[in-house]
Amino acid sequence: MAGGLFSALNAARTSLEVNQKSIEIVGNNISNVNTEGYSRQSTELTPYPSVNFGDFFVGNGVKVENVRRDHDVFLTAQIVGKAADYGYESGQSSSLSELERIFAITDDNIATYTDEFFDSWQELSASPSDLVLRDTVIQRGELLGTTFSNTINQMDEVVSNINNEITSKLDDINAQIAQIAELNERIYTIEIQGQSANSARDERDVLAKKLAQSIGAENYEDNKGMMTVQLPGGLPLVAGNMAMEIEAVTNGSELDLQLNAAGTSRILSDKNLGGEIAGLSYVKNTFIPELKDDLDQLAYAIATEVNAVHNNGAGLDGTVGNFFEDPPNLGGAVDPTQPDWYGAARSLSVQVTSAEQVAAGYIPDPPDTVAAPGDNQNALDMSNVGESLTVPLPPDTPIDTFDSFYGKLVARIGLAVNHNELQLQGAEDAMVQLENMNDGLVGVSLEEEMVSLIQYQRGFQSSAKFLTTVDELMNSLINIK
Repeated sequence: MAGGLFSALNAARTSLEVNQKSIEIVGNNISNVNTEGYSRQSTELTPYPSVNFGDFFVGNGVKVENVRRDHDVFLTAQIVGKAADYGYESGQSSSLSELERIFAITDDNIATYTDEFFDSWQELSASPSDLVLRDTVIQRGELLGTTFSNTINQMDEVVSNINNEITSKLDDINAQIAQIAELNERIYTIEIQGQSANSARDERDVLAKKLAQSIGAENYEDNKGMMTVQLPGGLPLVAGNMAMEIEAVTNGSELDLQLNAAGTSRILSDKNLGGEIAGLSYVKNTFIPELKDDLDQLAYAIATEVNAVHNNGAGLDGTVGNFFEDPPNLGGAVDPTQPDWYGAARSLSVQVTSAEQVAAGYIPDPPDTVAAPGDNQNALDMSNVGESLTVPLPPDTPIDTFDSFYGKLVARIGLAVNHNELQLQGAEDAMVQLENMNDGLVGVSLEEEMVSLIQYQRGFQSSAKFLTTVDELMNSLINIK
């Protein structure tokens, strides 16, 4: 009889301990209801082996086999993937908005100043000997050149801001990479002893999501429970407990990202990047250079066609020559690998220095005499250039008028901004939906935890009553003896 009471006493003790531990875990869940990335934990209970007591097998109590972390591998992977998509669109957002501001349809854009430049020639044709109107032509030409140059400079500022933003993000990215490597070591050390590293795994998942959003990092878990993190192109960021580092390497105004791993360094290309860094790099390395090329073509078209007409006339002092400086890369003078229009927008400037040099009239006959003060033929021809101006494009593409080409350029920016807004909203909605689904599966519900708390509280009270009853029986047995 005493052996049976001792077994019952042990069963009551184990029940008391299990309910106490369960109450502690429920309390921890409630405490972390607002903790980012926290997954609900619960106890997994296992009965002790039964013992043979006479003709019966009698239970010997219960134990906590494990503290389980609610976790859905599929949803976690979906969230990480969608975080990279959201980061990519988010990275482009502010830069595209800034470009939209630069090319906004206002009274002080390139199209306006181009029209005013050719309008000044139309005004000059009405009074070709008027030195004030000739000065106006020069001033409008200089203002047009300044506008092109300022637009290029503003885009360079956007590029500089992008470089600064990328550089500023690297500190956080490298810190997160190092933290995942440290957590890998901690999780392995804990779990190899048969315990659960639930909090460390939650923290690691949060870092993995942040890395996916910032740089598009992908991850998978090996058979040791360690998370391997890599870039979209497969280059490693975390391998076991080893952390790599991403470094910003500047060369003048150029910025490259370099991966330092195990004593070797490698420059990262755009295909090795994802998330916000990839979005920023796309605007910096692809979208803005395309816009600059378009502006160069516009400036080149204006310079070459205006110069061609200006060379057909002569000034009041007999001067014959270009109105604008020749584009700097004409004939590959600056960079033979680039087209003739390369750099034209930045360098568009007026060559004519005085009102008398403005060629409003045709070259006189004989050509060694000055143009007639009342001759306005060349000014009329120049005023018509604005209507017929065409933009040189790469081979096998249609020729555009100036208005059409510039309109397409501005429209492309507007479409890019609208597309980015739609994609960003879509990615954000998908993220919210996935996170809500994940919260429903692994998140803490206060209502459920209150029910569990009452359940374990009643279990604890019952175990205490059971223990008291067995203790009284033991005392009675001792008194009988």
